Amino acid sequence: MTAPIFIGDAVAAAGFRLAGATVRTPGAGEETAAFVAARGEGALILVSADVAARIDADTLRAAQAALAPLVAIVPDLHDAVAPPDLAARLRTQLGLEA
Repeated sequence: MTAPIFIGDAVAAAGFRLAGATVRTPGAGEETAAFVAARGEGALILVSADVAARIDADTLRAAQAALAPLVAIVPDLHDAVAPPDLAARLRTQLGLEA
């Protein structure tokens, strides 16, 4: 079993590293490439909301729709970018909200 891969800022990465995750801290403009590479290496990819906002939208959407590896967007340590509200998205898709 491979360790989860976390993609995010260095401070949050330190915590995930202590928890046993492999970490990536991509520079500006390298987020999509780091994400694509991580998808080929791990079974679980954790992406901070801040980094997810800078990944190519089509690439991220396709990865989230794929069965493997599992991709999860986790809250940003600095709350600079809010993670997506999955409950609201599901209610909209089911026609329960506009």
